[in-house]
Amino acid sequence: MSKPDPIWAEDGSGDAVARHLARVIAAHPSATIAVPGGSTPLPIFEKLVGEGIDWSGVTLMLGDDRIVEHGHAASNQAKLEGAFCATEARIVALEEGMAVPDLDLLWLGMGEDGHIASLFPEMEGEDAPGRTVIRTRPVPLPPEAPFPRLSMNMEALTGAPREIILVIRGEAKKRVLADAIAGRGTVPVATLIARATCPITIYWSPE
Repeated sequence: MSKPDPIWAEDGSGDAVARHLARVIAAHPSATIAVPGGSTPLPIFEKLVGEGIDWSGVTLMLGDDRIVEHGHAASNQAKLEGAFCATEARIVALEEGMAVPDLDLLWLGMGEDGHIASLFPEMEGEDAPGRTVIRTRPVPLPPEAPFPRLSMNMEALTGAPREIILVIRGEAKKRVLADAIAGRGTVPVATLIARATCPITIYWSPE
């Protein structure tokens, strides 16, 4: 059976992403969902919390995080816990070497260099067999976030999820992703698309 081609959603807005997550939770009340860090997901988290969703059976975790103290401003784990503190969702923290569970949904962002989670075109870090969390260090360290990272490895990103959504903004990222879908280049998002066997939906908007 051939793998499905990525689908570009007609509506790439944050509202559409929130509706997608709500549908997944409605279909799988005990869903396990991996989400990205950074500032882009925060308004979407806020929309979800206000939707009256039953979070009691839902597990949330990050696909990657910066290795900083929990109270640090760069901690995505702290942002995730803060966003869902008023819900009954179970929030799992990443640990180096932990096994990645089956995911009902993997939500990823992407950088203009084609990186996904904290798997970069140039990085330090040794992969490990199986679906696991590894330590990485982008080269060079980005000045806005100069920290080593924890990240699901490529085997986890491609083998654990039931479905993937990629949420991207801007023309530059759209071009990078279009090249990856066409099989051009070897950046991490191209590897993800080549290896993933589950459905991939792309939510893109100009800004």
